[in-house]
Amino acid sequence: MKTTPFTDIHVSLGAKMHEFAGYNMPIEYSGIIDEHLTVCHSVGVFDVSHMGEFWVKGPHAQAFLQKVTSNDVSQLTPGRVQYSCFPNEEGGIVDDLLVYCYSTEKYLLVVNASNIDKDWAWCQAHNDLGADLENASDRMAQLAVQGPNAIHVLQKLTPVDLSAIPYYHFTQGEFAGEAEVIISNTGYTGAGGFELYFYPEAAHRIWEAVFAAGQEFGIKPAGLGARDTLRLEMGFCLYGNDLDDQTSPIEAGLGWITKFVPGKDFINRPMLEKQKAEGTARRLVGFEMLDRGIPRHGYTLCTPAGEPMGTVTSGTMSPMRKIGIGMGYVATEYAKPGTEIILDVRGRKLKAMVVKPPFRK
Repeated sequence: MKTTPFTDIHVSLGAKMHEFAGYNMPIEYSGIIDEHLTVCHSVGVFDVSHMGEFWVKGPHAQAFLQKVTSNDVSQLTPGRVQYSCFPNEEGGIVDDLLVYCYSTEKYLLVVNASNIDKDWAWCQAHNDLGADLENASDRMAQLAVQGPNAIHVLQKLTPVDLSAIPYYHFTQGEFAGEAEVIISNTGYTGAGGFELYFYPEAAHRIWEAVFAAGQEFGIKPAGLGARDTLRLEMGFCLYGNDLDDQTSPIEAGLGWITKFVPGKDFINRPMLEKQKAEGTARRLVGFEMLDRGIPRHGYTLCTPAGEPMGTVTSGTMSPMRKIGIGMGYVATEYAKPGTEIILDVRGRKLKAMVVKPPFRK
């Protein structure tokens, strides 16, 4: 298995380790619920150094991204971050990603760890415009410092005014004595906070500085288990569960990042534009359990009459709400919030209701 610059720290702290996307990653430390609540109420730290990073540079950088991503890169200004996806030729999604804009000739793409090799091959195969591409995944480390007290912890360590960085914006500056750290007001938890990108050589120094600064706030390390329950409470999609090569951004509810603007001839635009106009047979929805039960990935979702119509893509017991919550694909006629559906739990038919995420208000 691959390691991150923090793997030895996770092991020394007694984290429960497991393989994820080829990396030896911490799943939990003090427990998923404890870590989840710590992030919601104070501040927690996630090692996300397994994520992939690609540089896209040169005079053809923007044109390349307009071709391979679904969102409108031309609307970005320096310092802004955009959520987007790579559509494939069959109507599915190669991956979802973040696009960081430095200028019209310099962008940073942040992709999912499980898709680094696939995404890199995809970008190279579709780079007929001559953009300069660089896979920097092995030369970047990343921490996500999340929670309402994250800003108070991190502000101790940088002269950069963190309150001046709006949501989905970033800057680059000194942090914990290290130069050129990317400080990004993004995250995957819905609890606020920042993501930090830096050279692997600085990893231990930054970890120690963050935890020293956060001691008064009860800062804790958090694993991938809490990262998953936090993103699910917000209704954020996870590639491989809610999105994949066979799910289109339109049926996944990502029409808002699929921009059919003049002059943007992105991959498979005609098919997705047709879906946008005519609708799709199924839709990704959020749902809450009305009966007692916990939805799990792969469980069957049924019509009120008990006819199978889809599957659960993500599900858990909400640590904040104390009820079962989930996401899954259902027939479009059952996708309206307030509609009752049935969850089949090993033959038990349990009532649930379609709701519009986030589940955690």
